[in-house]
Amino acid sequence: MRQPAHGGNLAWAAALASCSPDAILDFSASISPLGPPNSAIAAIHSQIGNLRHYPDPNYSELRLALSHFHQLPPEWILPGNGSAELLTLIGRELAELAATILITPAFGDYYRTLAAYKAKVLESPLSLVTGHWSLFLDTGQKTKDKGLLLNNPHNPTGKLFSRDSILPYLEQFALVVVDEAFMDFVPPNEEQSLVSVVQEYANLVVLRSLTKFYSLPGLRLGYAIAHPDFLAKWQLWRDPWPVNTLAAAAAIAALQDTEFQQQTWAWLPPARNQLFQGLAEIPGLQPQASAANFLLVESQQSTSQLQQQLLVHHQILIRDCLSFKELGDRFFRVAVRSQSDNQRLLTALGSVLSAEC
Repeated sequence: MRQPAHGGNLAWAAALASCSPDAILDFSASISPLGPPNSAIAAIHSQIGNLRHYPDPNYSELRLALSHFHQLPPEWILPGNGSAELLTLIGRELAELAATILITPAFGDYYRTLAAYKAKVLESPLSLVTGHWSLFLDTGQKTKDKGLLLNNPHNPTGKLFSRDSILPYLEQFALVVVDEAFMDFVPPNEEQSLVSVVQEYANLVVLRSLTKFYSLPGLRLGYAIAHPDFLAKWQLWRDPWPVNTLAAAAAIAALQDTEFQQQTWAWLPPARNQLFQGLAEIPGLQPQASAANFLLVESQQSTSQLQQQLLVHHQILIRDCLSFKELGDRFFRVAVRSQSDNQRLLTALGSVLSAEC
């Protein structure tokens, strides 16, 4: 079976570990271990009877819920079949520009969507200085005819860029796309989202995901926030009814579940710190600070071999970084899970790495 480019491929992991997918402890997909929220599950059950009907093609209730959540008019929001679907539409938009500057290391789907429309890509790598990733773009070159694509918090490093560090680029590029798939994990008093300024910049697109924070990746639900002219055009490009009835209902309930949101913000910092400190104490591993629900870890050992050892001997799946060409076989990424799961990973890593020494 082909090795996956994404995390969360339990069928591949189970085949390698010779066990059932349910036996795999998955640290490769950065999904909250706290969900799905009970409110979302209840909403799904309430809509079973409506599966005989087509969804509302305009998703009026879902857009209204998102507009209340972000304090924006509904016409500035477009739900999609995961942010991946919307990214594909944006790739077509970016391909019409002279080039797209891509902040690297970059999520593999960015390359996929840009390649699909034969967009010209100019890579701009983050710099790793004394253990801290920093964003610096050389805008001395002409940029008014180019696009900029980045994510914040950054995947796979977990770096949170300040809002003020991104705002100047909105004046310099024809189109700026900021993927905020992991921004929900940052508490409101610390988050650096650009959603609040989207109405001030007609060239700004913000992508958001509901699947990671609310543990709903199987439902496939994300949304874009952008000028209504963009959204109207993308509506014409895509298939009808991209969001199913159950996903829309779950999203509406989850957005209103403030108790679940508070629970997540209370859980993440101590669990992430426990995992970070435990990894830092293992010889040969150097975790990077993160604002998201995952940690990027530099290793002195081959991480693809480490991944296989953890699967075969401990039924634990970590995310290798082979698909990030800048990172290669010396980095891996792990999701933050419950403290007991985190400890199981730390114990397994210690065992595998000590055996290799």
